[in-house]
Amino acid sequence: MSSFDWEKFLGQWSLELIESWERNQEALPPEVITSGWLGYPGATEAQIVEAETRLGISLPPSYRAFLKVTNGWRRTTPFIDRLWSTQEIEWFQVRHQQWIEQFTRDYAPRQQPSASVNGSASHPKFPHIPDQDYFVYGNEQNCLSLRLEYLQTALEISDKGESSIYLLNPRIVREDGEWEAWLFGNWLPGADRYQSFQDMMQAEYQNFLELRD
Repeated sequence: MSSFDWEKFLGQWSLELIESWERNQEALPPEVITSGWLGYPGATEAQIVEAETRLGISLPPSYRAFLKVTNGWRRTTPFIDRLWSTQEIEWFQVRHQQWIEQFTRDYAPRQQPSASVNGSASHPKFPHIPDQDYFVYGNEQNCLSLRLEYLQTALEISDKGESSIYLLNPRIVREDGEWEAWLFGNWLPGADRYQSFQDMMQAEYQNFLELRD
């Protein structure tokens, strides 16, 4: 069981985000300014189980712990405006199949110039990304070294921001139950991938600090 303190982490991030919006605070709900909290009431265990039942999966531990502290979130960086609640999370292909197909057509040749995408959008020829290239995290990672076939089974956990979105990948699962997490965006182009939702949020907090400063 992770001992990560989501309430403390998100509380600090909230205060710093609200302070960074000093000239645009009228865009925030009054209760956010009063409370200093960009989140929502935490999800109940019943709400989380209902989402898991609807999706047919068990959510990863760090994401579950996040939801228990706040059932959704208003903003992380300038690129993501909102994380979904338990009622709103959905498979990426349900809302964004066209995005998946367009990205696959555009970026498969960049991954492996000799590869091509065949004429069927539903059965593309995906370039092979070997494990030694795929399982690289941190500064040495290449954002184009993603397995495009995973987009079809990814879980969407945020709204689409500036041509970017947060995804969880149920096809890469650690022994502790954590799923791989993606910041996926056309402008990267590709995905910044992390070993867990917690890792992604900690990295996004650092990105926020760098953009703010």
